[in-house]
Amino acid sequence: ARTVEEAPPPEPPAEQKPPPLPPAQEEFSFLPLVHDIIKCMDKDSQDVHQVLNELKNKFQEMRKLISSMPGIGVSPEQQQQQLQNLREQVRTKNELLQKYKSLCMFEIPKE
Repeated sequence: ARTVEEAPPPEPPAEQKPPPLPPAQEEFSFLPLVHDIIKCMDKDSQDVHQVLNELKNKFQEMRKLISSMPGIGVSPEQQQQQLQNLREQVRTKNELLQKYKSLCMFEIPKE
């Protein structure tokens, strides 16, 4: 008797992979690093340069994250126009939905 081996499911193409998860809320906070810098300065510690570099690196990471956000290059006027267009689409679709409901074509039989 021959056994049929199942082929592993094909991997989805690279375009269909889910977007990366956003960083945790703590990663956006600069306050702990600023607090560490102040503590190091109070103690006259040599670690202040290391903590300052960490803060600088965090600023650079956040700049990269912000510049890679979708829609960052869209002007406020273009955003308002897109919002207005979407609101108009919603209004039109709601009107059509009400119109279709009023046609009574979708009556549910009573039991």
